[in-house]
Order: sequence, then C-alpha cells, then structure tokens
Amino acid sequence: MKFEPLTFNPVFKQTIWGGEKLKGEFNKNSPLSAVGESWEISCVSGNISVVKNGAFKGLPLTEVLSKYGAGILGRKIFASSGGTFPLLFKFIDARDDLSVQVHPGDALAKARHNSFGKTEMWYILSADKGAILYSGFREHITKTEYPELVRTGAITNALASQEVKEGDVFFIPAGRVHAIGAGIVLAEVQQTSDVTYRIFDYNRKGPDGKERQLHTEEALDAIDFTVEKNYKTEYSPRINEAVNIAKCDFFTVNLIELSGKVHRDLSRQDSFVVYMCARGSAVLFCAGTETKLKQGDTVLVPAAITHDITLSSEKAKLLEVYI
Repeated sequence: MKFEPLTFNPVFKQTIWGGEKLKGEFNKNSPLSAVGESWEISCVSGNISVVKNGAFKGLPLTEVLSKYGAGILGRKIFASSGGTFPLLFKFIDARDDLSVQVHPGDALAKARHNSFGKTEMWYILSADKGAILYSGFREHITKTEYPELVRTGAITNALASQEVKEGDVFFIPAGRVHAIGAGIVLAEVQQTSDVTYRIFDYNRKGPDGKERQLHTEEALDAIDFTVEKNYKTEYSPRINEAVNIAKCDFFTVNLIELSGKVHRDLSRQDSFVVYMCARGSAVLFCAGTETKLKQGDTVLVPAAITHDITLSSEKAKLLEVYI
C-alpha cells in the first residue's frame, strides 16, 4: 500500500457557548451557528472522521484503520490501542465561558464508561483582552468542602485563574479541574474520550430552558485536589526548530515556528504524526505528495511515511503531535 498524508472532514459541534471565529478566522465551512468545537480527527463513537483526500477519500477512519492500522498508527500503537485511533484533535471557540469540569483517568473511565480517560493539552490560538481560564486549584480544599463550594458557586474562587494570550500552553491531566473562559480560541489535543464531569455551570440554562445537568458526585472520585505552583507550561520558542510544549504517556506535542524549510524524520517514534496549523500557511512535502495547510487545517501523516517530511513556509506556526 502506498500511503500519503490524510486530511479529514471536520465534525462540527454547535454549543450554547460557541461563536463564529472558527468559521471566519480559522476557515471552517460549517452550516451551523455558534460552532464551539471543530473535531479535526476523531474516533469517538458517533463522531468518526471521514477522509477527504486521496485513495481513502470518503472512507471513515475506522475502516481505514481496520485494513491498514499498523501502517497508519505504527506497529506498537496499533497493538496497544486495539486498532482505535488513540487521540482526538479539536479547535475550540469559546464565545462564552465553558463549564467548570473535570475528566476521569483511565481506570475510572474504564470502570464507569468503558472508555479511555481524558488527559489533554491546550495551545491558545487567540484571546480577547482580559480573557481568562481556570486550571487547577489556587488553594487547598477538602472533599468535604467541595460540595458546598459547588452549591454556592464559590468553587471558581478556589481555582487558579490565568489571563491568557496567543501561544500560551496548558497541560490538563485527568483529574485537574478546569474551565475555558469567554473570548478564547484554542487547539486541543486529548485522548480519545468524550467523558466529562460538569461541576459548575454558572446556573446556565440549556436550549430546553432547564439548567444543564451537573455531575457533582461523579466528579468527586475523579478530582485531584493537589495545588501546584504554576499551571502554565513555560517554553522558549525557536525559529525552524521543534520545541516541546507537552509530553506525557499519551502524546507528545511540539511547536514549530516556520520561516523557511524544516526537514523532519520521525520514523524512530513508530507513530503517526499530526500537524495542526495554528497561524499562517505552510506546505507539507511527504511521500511524493504536496499538502497545503492554512490556518485551522489539520493533516495526519501515517507512521509508514514519517521518515521524510519537509515543512515549508514564509511564516507559520504548526503543532506537531505524535505518541
């Protein structure tokens, strides 16, 4: 089989907190209003990505993996993941605040939902002046204090808030309470899971006029109450180099600020590689093909052809993701 880079039709999610920036600034052609999320590559049940280019055009990702899983994922990942694409890639536009929430780890998610856990990372693409997010606790609270803080809405006072700007990075391990604030657009890399425990939602009502469901008790078993000194990832960007901004058991994320050409040989990883175009435009040369990327585009390079990747741009920012 001759592999080539794969692009996909995004799966759009209309949300009560979504906006219009993904459709405008990030080139998403969606008929929906208030698009909160664009799922770029997904193997979540009911939200399977469909290939939009090349020999696999029109096929769901699950079907491609069933035939060529080792070549797409890498041999070790194919064996350990059961043939499931292990990561979910998103762009998120928060016109309004998202709920305060937490995600379970692998063990709890498996026991309760027969699912992977949900560790994720955020790369801020844009932020309105004064926009904030919550990540982790700023002060120690106990399990017995937690329910009352949720009931009164004071839970946000116990969380660490951070004013953000383009280029900021936050690693959100399973168990860390968090919330994306209004005015933020970000790229998210996460495990393949859609399990979220909503802790507090500002007494907001859904489309049915009722307050949205909370998972206060379920969340208690998932929350890590540890207080950290700093929740933002510090890094120093460098032109035409892959700078690591997140690394864990589930994924590695590098930032590449392009101004010219960069050659990448990632064959030793035995993993697929995904590029998300955060700013500008670029061209990916691989396996004799040329893939053009503009801001908001995502491409998957199968593991079988990661030995010879060239990225070219006058000016662009790319997220490079592999396992």
